[in-house]
Amino acid sequence: MPLAVIEPRRLYRQIADQLRQLIADGEYRVGSRLPTERELAEQLGVSRPTVREALIALEVEGRLRIRVGSGIYVIDQPPSAVVAADPPIEGSFEILRARAFVESAVAEEAARRVTPADVARLDRVLAQGRRRQRSRKAYLVFDRGFHTAIAETLDNAVLVRFVGELFDLRINPHFEQLARHTEDPSFRRFAHEEHVAIRNSIAAGDPAGARAAMHEHLKRSHQRFARDFGEPPPASGETEARPVKRLPATA
Repeated sequence: MPLAVIEPRRLYRQIADQLRQLIADGEYRVGSRLPTERELAEQLGVSRPTVREALIALEVEGRLRIRVGSGIYVIDQPPSAVVAADPPIEGSFEILRARAFVESAVAEEAARRVTPADVARLDRVLAQGRRRQRSRKAYLVFDRGFHTAIAETLDNAVLVRFVGELFDLRINPHFEQLARHTEDPSFRRFAHEEHVAIRNSIAAGDPAGARAAMHEHLKRSHQRFARDFGEPPPASGETEARPVKRLPATA
């Protein structure tokens, strides 16, 4: 018999497994409301973004409905419903943290190597972003183009592809569902202003400034996606406990 691949289980997936089992066992019945995100995080000993990712995964599966400002409800899943594929190994916030680490270094090096042609390329991409603010799909194309355009400054095709692939990890149903609950019309305006700040630091040949501007941009992106269910983003340095605790039965 061939060996099965051992897959790492992220905390948010462990939490989703627990909640899914509790729903299947009738501990949380159809129509009932789950504890709040904060309460679940406290019971499990993990960060609230981790709980949020688990809830989003179950919502994509059709087991929960999240009503911002009202609560998290168990819904009836028809027998014919097609359950979504396993959620991605990496959680949305893990992706954003990885991008902040990698792209901050890329922006820093770009400021050291930048040429007038590189600045002109960034300006062309930013101009496209201003024209495409109404469509989220078109804005994502621009957003990706801006970040890969910075990597192009380093004249390294591997880095360009890597930055693009990191960005593409967010293109999945779970990230999309998270965005539906957290985005508002101001997000793109704020992101565009942050892009301009990154561009200005790179154009000025300021490596430290470019690194800080990129890190700040992706940190704020993290906070915008963490602003869910009417609650503030997690405190800086908040960590996740291991192993994840078990949720108590509701009876």
